[in-house]
Amino acid sequence: MTKRNKIIYWIATGWLSLGMVSTGIVQLLKVKEEADMMTHLGYPLYFLTILGIWKMLGVAAVLIPKFSLLKEWAYAGFFFAMSGAVFSHLVVGDDAKALFGPLLLLTLTVISWYFRPADRKAVSVNQQLVNSLI
Repeated sequence: MTKRNKIIYWIATGWLSLGMVSTGIVQLLKVKEEADMMTHLGYPLYFLTILGIWKMLGVAAVLIPKFSLLKEWAYAGFFFAMSGAVFSHLVVGDDAKALFGPLLLLTLTVISWYFRPADRKAVSVNQQLVNSLI
């Protein structure tokens, strides 16, 4: 991995983690603005707890060493949550301002996933076999 890619990875991952932890805390605390937004989008308030917990667990999975398959699941969860947030805002007719946060976190998710180091990638059994033969 080049130094440039490592820097891109850690900057994107740092901001992604900060964004997910901060929004996860707000969701777990059921801050009034967050609860109002969830109601506006048509979701039950218990989704705040589910999303908050999964965001915290996802950040832990992305940041800790090893467990590459778990990291893949965390990135997938972030992608689904943020793309779902974008879609939800679009469906209810929210303006571009409401899309900024989810789109930023979605972009950071993709950048962090794409630039992750090889030791943080899930390698298939077939790939491991090929690598051992080379």
